[in-house]
Amino acid sequence: MDRTPTNEGAVPEQRPFVVSNRLVLSIAVPMTFAYLTTPLLGLVDTAVVGRLGDPALLGGLAVGAVIFDLVFTTFNFLRAATTGLVAQAYGRNDPGEEQAVFWRSLTIGVVAGFALLMISPLLVWGGVVAMAPGEAVRRATETYVAIRMVSAPASLANYAILGYVLGRGEAVAGLLLQTLINGINIVLSIWLGLGLGWGITGVAWATVIGEAIGAVVGFTYVYARFDQTARPTWRQILDRAAIKRLMSLNRDIMIRSFALLAAFALFVRQGAQFGPVTLAANAVLMNFFMVAGYYLDGFATAAEQLAGRAVGANYRPAFNRSVRLTLIWGFFLAALTTLFFLVFGAAVVDFLTTSQAVRAEARTFLHWAALTAVAGVLAFQMDGVFIGATWSSDMRNMMLLSLALFIVLILVLVPVIGNHGLWVALLAFLGMRGISLYAMLGSRADRVFGSSTRFENPQ
Repeated sequence: MDRTPTNEGAVPEQRPFVVSNRLVLSIAVPMTFAYLTTPLLGLVDTAVVGRLGDPALLGGLAVGAVIFDLVFTTFNFLRAATTGLVAQAYGRNDPGEEQAVFWRSLTIGVVAGFALLMISPLLVWGGVVAMAPGEAVRRATETYVAIRMVSAPASLANYAILGYVLGRGEAVAGLLLQTLINGINIVLSIWLGLGLGWGITGVAWATVIGEAIGAVVGFTYVYARFDQTARPTWRQILDRAAIKRLMSLNRDIMIRSFALLAAFALFVRQGAQFGPVTLAANAVLMNFFMVAGYYLDGFATAAEQLAGRAVGANYRPAFNRSVRLTLIWGFFLAALTTLFFLVFGAAVVDFLTTSQAVRAEARTFLHWAALTAVAGVLAFQMDGVFIGATWSSDMRNMMLLSLALFIVLILVLVPVIGNHGLWVALLAFLGMRGISLYAMLGSRADRVFGSSTRFENPQ
């Protein structure tokens, strides 16, 4: 969405603020640790169910996790859109609109959560049909999903809560809330799943309880910090134009998320055509990109908040500096990551798999995987900037363009150079996402801030 200039040449008020390395790191570092708690939770759940000694239960957990990944990825927009809109209201010093954005997102999240709960049998059926597991796995999946889906209203409420605190730059609060949710989940998963012998049922209920407690604590924290003198009216909360803007952002971010999922699903599917050894090698090597993704997401979150705040404050120097600093930090850490994996990648591969065939295959393509960190920096960071500035249609369009390039390169390169071509296509996909958005950043900033202060290219 674009911010339109005020009528009759009026200049919006500027609210200067300083963007420093300390400010960038105060958001990026806590959120990096917050994002790390999620895979830790997955490892614990897998270990708990794995110790039960029934492969069908482990399969049910895996299928159920895929279903939830797909469902909740659909609603990632609640967090991202809320962050961008709250950051802009924060930059304008408009606490009433900050609160209104929160109530709109929270309402959408809770209503959508109850809707998901009602249609959960259909979701289970669709997931089982798509995965086609055996009867025992199907029963385990149904048990896990039916219970865990009870957490849907609280889970989506937590998206809105996290989006609000990140929009205000309160990354430590975001870290504490995520740690609370996942920490409770981990402890209860072990206690209920193993201690009380509930198995996969206990793991599912652990998630429900963790999300519910997190939602209550998070809502209490947010509500207690509201400026009651700026409390919005229901008319302001239900403003049609504001809701339309939020839904438009949500639509664009959702399309972008599904296009991203489609690209990685296509990468896996194409890798499977080369046989199980190459498929396994690619899966091992993708962990290199996942490692980089944790901290790149942290700096993308910093870019979201600071760029959004700068747009709201109508202060281009802060916008320019937020882009520059998040980009410098991102490339610096990505370069270190790439260098690390080029030097020690073989040892990491050996740690992740004991199969000699997979180890040998992974070494053949290791250099491509090591480059994913550098190739992906600009994509992560530009996503953050464009989400914060609420330029969602551009982000959506460039993602679709990058996906199209990815598909074309697979069709052209894979028949000629095999799995090397698949990795080259992935690197081009990551690079195209970032470069295409960066190319339009200057003109976009001119339209919002005016061309009197040109965008400065980071050096």
